[in-house]
Amino acid sequence: MDDSQQRYLLIINGKSAGNPELREAVEEQREAGKQIIVRSTWEGGDAATFAAQSVELGATCVVACGGDGTVSEVVNGLMQLAHDQRPAMGIVPLGSANDFATSVGLPLEPGPALAAALTLSASPIDVVRVTAEAQGEDFTSYYVNMTTGGFGAEITSSTPKTLKRMLGGGAYSLMGALKAWRHRSYRGTLHWGDEERSAELLLLALGNGRQSGGGQVLAPSAKLDDGRLDVLVVKDFTSVLELPTLISELQQFPKEGRYVSYFTVSQLTVTTQQDDPPWPLTLDGEARHYDRFCVEIVPLALKVLLPDECPLLAANDRC
Repeated sequence: MDDSQQRYLLIINGKSAGNPELREAVEEQREAGKQIIVRSTWEGGDAATFAAQSVELGATCVVACGGDGTVSEVVNGLMQLAHDQRPAMGIVPLGSANDFATSVGLPLEPGPALAAALTLSASPIDVVRVTAEAQGEDFTSYYVNMTTGGFGAEITSSTPKTLKRMLGGGAYSLMGALKAWRHRSYRGTLHWGDEERSAELLLLALGNGRQSGGGQVLAPSAKLDDGRLDVLVVKDFTSVLELPTLISELQQFPKEGRYVSYFTVSQLTVTTQQDDPPWPLTLDGEARHYDRFCVEIVPLALKVLLPDECPLLAANDRC
């Protein structure tokens, strides 16, 4: 499509709507001839609503301006549209962690990030669909980076927002260290392919991207476009004497270690027994509790504006 026909919809997290660098960058791009529509969120769900309305607004590209939660909301809105009508997505990272933007190599400053979102080529990537059940009700959500279950979900949801803003990604590490002394495990049965495994788990990470929680790499081999979901399973430990082994395995990501297992699937389901507590699972940056959830890849469902040499694209490995 000719550049003059491009029409950009910027969906800005309301908390960042007054960002002077972003405002200046938008004005500069408009003066350069870019057609930019701006919508600012007021409450949860607004970003998804605006993204779902992007075709009606004539947008050819939707730019998520915010943190990982805003990106996730925009993805959910775009996934409501038919595949052949779905605009590409760009990202201007304005959050405390910005895990997805960091891992794919996007600029982290508003001006350069907006310039990149308006000039980079769109690459098709997989989207992950989560179908979950809680108290008899079903929920469906989508993401492009990572979701964590168990202990990891607790950390993400319980880290105070003020602390996130003050310490950035370091806030997650701090909360993780504090919670490690009072951790709890989660019982569940994992199903994938012909495999089934019941265990008490400390952490379950399901990555299409590589990192979560402000820079914690939990899926080091993940690719955005390989049709696979990287799974990190961390079993519970019973004594602090076991921690050195667990930590060592977390640095190596063995396929089948004593405490850590790392493998890929196209679909994975987790169920709990009737007397077990439901699992906390991070979706849209918030932890919700589910009795059962299924995570599966939707291949090449969304085009995202990424650097040409993005390390998370399997297509680059074949070049």
